[in-house]
Amino acid sequence: MRFAGKVVIVTGAASGIGAATAALFAREGALLSLADLNAEPLRARARALDIAAHALLQTTTDVADAEQVEALVAATVKKFGRLDVLVNNAGVGVLGRVTELSTSDWRKMFAVLVDGPFFASRAAIPYLIRTKGAIVNVGSISGMYGDHRLAGYDAAKGAIVNLTRAMAVDHGPEGIRINAVCPGSVATPMSAALLADERIVRHYAEAVPLGRSGKPEEIADAIAFLASSQASYVNGHCLVVDGGLTASAGQPNFSRLLP
Repeated sequence: MRFAGKVVIVTGAASGIGAATAALFAREGALLSLADLNAEPLRARARALDIAAHALLQTTTDVADAEQVEALVAATVKKFGRLDVLVNNAGVGVLGRVTELSTSDWRKMFAVLVDGPFFASRAAIPYLIRTKGAIVNVGSISGMYGDHRLAGYDAAKGAIVNLTRAMAVDHGPEGIRINAVCPGSVATPMSAALLADERIVRHYAEAVPLGRSGKPEEIADAIAFLASSQASYVNGHCLVVDGGLTASAGQPNFSRLLP
């Protein structure tokens, strides 16, 4: 019950990492404010967690819209009287090299992945100062390294990784801890199309030392740690949760290739 009585906002809470994070915070006693662009899946998630009666559900919230995000934070504080944790999780991704991406896809990724956390953090920080609270941004190893055909996603995740560091430097003196979790491949609805390809699944089985993609619940555990008092001296950190994928230098597997 690390979060008993704490008020937590989770964006992109209807599925994937956001849903797993909401479930974990609920089990540990948090008062939840859940936001998602998809209304019915969010309501279903609240019913499944048995929190619909006492949680704040901000359905059809577009994190790329500053007014909607500001309204989310204001409504949360009005209902619960405080704010302790903000989890910026809402995400979107489009495959493509820079020569293949449309302007609208490029701007959509930056609007959701960068503008959204910026808007939410800007609105939340005045309240988090009062509670000495925490922000956890969901970054990615794609924000720390380059990928094939993920130019826009890599660029946007790179921006949120460094925004995390910058906000930690700026707002640490006010008692707010700001960190990011940086997952590798995770089995979520957003990645379902890719992980439906057996060739990609085999690649992760070979490339990831743990031999598989991650589970949303494993990322939720990392988010909750960073948000909790157990990480009271962790600030400006980007916690990689990728099964060891980025621990490799990318050399061939000599154990398999050489006698």
